[in-house]
Amino acid sequence: MDPEEKKYPRRRSVRLRDFDYASNGAYSVTVCTRQRECLFGEIKDGELILNDLGRMVEKAWREIPNHFPSVFLDTFVLMPNHLHGILLIDNGRTGTACRAPTTESYQHPVPGSVSTVVRSFKAAVTKRVREQSGDPFVVIFQRGFHENVITSRGEHLALRAYITRNPLAWDEDENNPGHSDIQ
Repeated sequence: MDPEEKKYPRRRSVRLRDFDYASNGAYSVTVCTRQRECLFGEIKDGELILNDLGRMVEKAWREIPNHFPSVFLDTFVLMPNHLHGILLIDNGRTGTACRAPTTESYQHPVPGSVSTVVRSFKAAVTKRVREQSGDPFVVIFQRGFHENVITSRGEHLALRAYITRNPLAWDEDENNPGHSDIQ
């Protein structure tokens, strides 16, 4: 077995097989901090009060369209230990004649794909934090991220509402370290 495979065991992909994640559409993403640490601020009265790192993360998220002109930001919310957002891709292509490769791996990203956009965002934040802290080993985010292809207007509206309400539901959020399943 390759030493890298031992270090990072292969995980089963939840991505849709043969789907082009660089194609026009709407995608919801969730990016979590390493070990779900609350690094970005705290929720007070249903609103996130950002700390310096939280402001840096929010700025990097807002800068995504500057680096990926075919990507537009829809609703997003930064929470103490994760970010929910909707990315819209409109690359001007129609049909399948210009389709990007439909499969990618860590070492072979597809330009303009959701994975490439999120990977770039996470790398930009990590680079800034490492430069500011002087610690080249700082890890901010967990490996990978969660994404969902939004397939209908109803789903899109429901996800927007969920994202907008997220800070109000922090006490019940499974990502909240203070949350308990015991009632």
